[in-house]
Amino acid sequence: MSAGGTDVDEPIEVPRADPSRISEMIDAVAEIGGDPVGGISRLAYTPEERKTHSLVSGWLRDLGLEVWEDPVGNTLAKRAGADPSLPAIAFGSHLDSVPHGGRFDGIAGVVGMAELMRLLAEAEAETIHPILGVAFASEEGARFGEPCIGSKFVAGSLKEADLTRIRDAGGMALGEAMASAGLSPIRLAEARWTTRDVALFLELHVEQGGILEAEGRQIGLVDVVSGSTRIRLVLRGRANHSGATPMSARTDAFVGAAELAVAVEKLTSDPSFRGLRATVGRVDIWPNSMTTIPGRVTMTVDIRDTDSDRQRGAAAQVVERARWICERRGLALASAVIADTSPTVLAMWVRERLKQACESLRLTYRFMTSGASHDSQVVSRLVPAGMVFVPSKGGLSHVPDEWSSATDIARGVDVLFASLLDFDRFLLEVESRSDARPAG
Repeated sequence: MSAGGTDVDEPIEVPRADPSRISEMIDAVAEIGGDPVGGISRLAYTPEERKTHSLVSGWLRDLGLEVWEDPVGNTLAKRAGADPSLPAIAFGSHLDSVPHGGRFDGIAGVVGMAELMRLLAEAEAETIHPILGVAFASEEGARFGEPCIGSKFVAGSLKEADLTRIRDAGGMALGEAMASAGLSPIRLAEARWTTRDVALFLELHVEQGGILEAEGRQIGLVDVVSGSTRIRLVLRGRANHSGATPMSARTDAFVGAAELAVAVEKLTSDPSFRGLRATVGRVDIWPNSMTTIPGRVTMTVDIRDTDSDRQRGAAAQVVERARWICERRGLALASAVIADTSPTVLAMWVRERLKQACESLRLTYRFMTSGASHDSQVVSRLVPAGMVFVPSKGGLSHVPDEWSSATDIARGVDVLFASLLDFDRFLLEVESRSDARPAG
């Protein structure tokens, strides 16, 4: 990892983001999907998620922007550039949450996008490229297991067949869920971006870790985003009476699942899998009765790494270990990969220009890896992308106690504002010289 600072005497004179305004917008979004047991629950393609998209759309329309919703539920807002034939510089994040999650994950980036659009309007800034703000749908894999659904349709990573393949825990197909939310998945081809539409994508996000806070740094610039392989395992035994069935005559699916969960944790301490993160995040037991031996357990394992070979190798070992445990215990096993996303190295030239923006603003920064998945990871397979992190208090995320200060988020918006104007000039120079943009 690298750390950085600046020797610049005076910060660049640009409009600054307003922490109070950012705080008000975050509070307004947090009122939608508030969970009675704590936190925020705004799952993909639910009325709560759609309501937040409507709220943000209203803010963007009030700024005089062209705003629309694509067929897969992404909200987009365009600010005209001097040359409408050029592809846009895009930025944004997502509005959905995990169950009982926090109020900043994804939201900080969307609110930051709205604040940046306001700064551009207030400064009467003129850009050559159009500017495109995005609030992606269904970034979290909480409902369907598949993460970054909105951005994967945009980037062409998901196809029409995935509308029926991908299902939630209740069996509802993705396309059905979209249609029930008033969307038109039958027109999903219209959501697809090309390099004629977008030249660059930037994302502001809370760190979801404690490195920036621990080091006292204001900005993180992401170089690598971890990959993720998500597996569903179903262990089947025999349900029977908890009192009448001798221990020697049992095929207890839950005990097998518990042994597997310990094996998953042990795998992460293997020196050959250093840096691996593996989580048993969901366990469903049937019949889930105090006086009945569990006959079936469905569990999910989320495996993440910055090395694709380690990631896929660990996933294979988890399934092999599950087979061994089930054979020894007399259990049947079914396994399936729910989603598989490779690690991604973000474009170095984008990161370097974000670094220059930090230095011009006299903000302390460091380069860092993201252990979480993000929409920018997906979009980077189509166009170059960059990520700006701001500190997370205590490193907490996906929980009600998740918190980042509005001041820190405002600093991230300032970096985006300064870099956006720089990227506008830089991309024009590249396009005029070679009629092509830098590769990601």
